[in-house]
Amino acid sequence: MSDPNKDPVVQQFREQISDTDLAILDALNRRLSLVEKLHAYKRAQEYDVKDPSREDWMLTWVERANRGPLSPEAVREFWSLLLPLLTREAARLLDTESAAAPR
Repeated sequence: MSDPNKDPVVQQFREQISDTDLAILDALNRRLSLVEKLHAYKRAQEYDVKDPSREDWMLTWVERANRGPLSPEAVREFWSLLLPLLTREAARLLDTESAAAPR
């Protein structure tokens, strides 16, 4: 049996997957920066940070925008996990900035 680690096709697919992983990470970090700015603005305006109707809309929107092969259920599950995680991260960043700000 030959070694798949030496197969150039396998290597090419792995490189493309790695590049895609980095693009996903970059997109998540960009999204987090936007969420952080939005939360800071909402807090300054004394708005509620959490908007369940917007989150429901977002889940439906990304599910409908999906062209596959990811199933609609998987899209919904991914975003249902992602939104609270990014909300927590944005709050953590805001708390870190608040703690570092001079008083």
